[in-house]
Amino acid sequence: MKTLEDLNLEREKVLVRVDFNVSLNEKGEILGDERIRMVLPTIDHLMEKGAKITLVSHLGRPKKREGRLSLAPVAKRLAEMSGYEVALFDIVSSTNVLLGRYNRRGRERGTLILLENLRFSEGEEKNDSDFVQMLAKFGRMFVQDAFSSCHKKHASIVGLPRILPSCSGLLMEKEVEKLSGVIKDPKRPFVVIMGGKKVDTKARAIESLLEIADELLVGELIGKEIKENGIFLKHPEKLVAPVDSVNGRDLGPQTIEIFKKKIRSAGTVFWNGPVGEFEKDSYCLGTKEIAKAVASSGYSVAGGGETMEAIKSLGLLNEIDHVSTGGGATLEFLGRNGDLPGIWALRNSPSHNFGIE
Repeated sequence: MKTLEDLNLEREKVLVRVDFNVSLNEKGEILGDERIRMVLPTIDHLMEKGAKITLVSHLGRPKKREGRLSLAPVAKRLAEMSGYEVALFDIVSSTNVLLGRYNRRGRERGTLILLENLRFSEGEEKNDSDFVQMLAKFGRMFVQDAFSSCHKKHASIVGLPRILPSCSGLLMEKEVEKLSGVIKDPKRPFVVIMGGKKVDTKARAIESLLEIADELLVGELIGKEIKENGIFLKHPEKLVAPVDSVNGRDLGPQTIEIFKKKIRSAGTVFWNGPVGEFEKDSYCLGTKEIAKAVASSGYSVAGGGETMEAIKSLGLLNEIDHVSTGGGATLEFLGRNGDLPGIWALRNSPSHNFGIE
């Protein structure tokens, strides 16, 4: 997989896939801007090269064009955080008209172009070839910096790398490096904490992690699903289930102490998902105590939106060695032994066209 150092990006037109799928309140205000903040190093790197940057992202899961899911609030926050002017362009407009406006605006020094929500067009999720070709008109090279979306076979994930010389951005590179270290050479004991629910969506990751982990601690909700559904695991001896609970919705005091002891003595910890109903005050103690223990462990990696929310609410973001932007993508990466559709697409991107050093 090529990195920013492998492509000659000096004063080049660069299309950058980012993940600005931020949480919004009912008024359309951004609740958390970590995903915007995390791509700023890539943007700054490209700006220093004199590149003309067009950013593309999705927001939410619109079935049709929805004003409440416009990237307008993101454009405003990005401008505030980056210090660059940000121009939002609507990709539903006539492409030729849009490109004319884009070429005029893109020549302005220090301006970032942000295309409107990709999922306003059905071509994004269908990986439609015409939609891919339309997007490709906004760049001669492609930078993938949306690790958290790389488990999707969408136009901006797997389509663009097929026709443009492509590489990973700085965030993408960091995600792959940190998560690869977890599955290839973890310091031991290697302890995994799997929280949340919907065990069927995490089964592959659980099985893969059980192969390499010394112990896998399961939260109250997912532990209950494994037991009630009679799910068979290859290494049940490595599974550590709760021994008590708070109304079946959070870890009980005995379990919290058992888990904390195992986590604090671990060489490597990977954590995905709250271990109880964290959003409710009566059932958040387990997640809070686990978060503190993870922060004090040897080497810690955490992934998932709710996990990040819990860590942030406790002021522990800087205490975790790596907080992944991915939820489903992180679990897929671990379950597939370090591969995703978006990563495969980058590895197989054309290099003969231009710009490859």
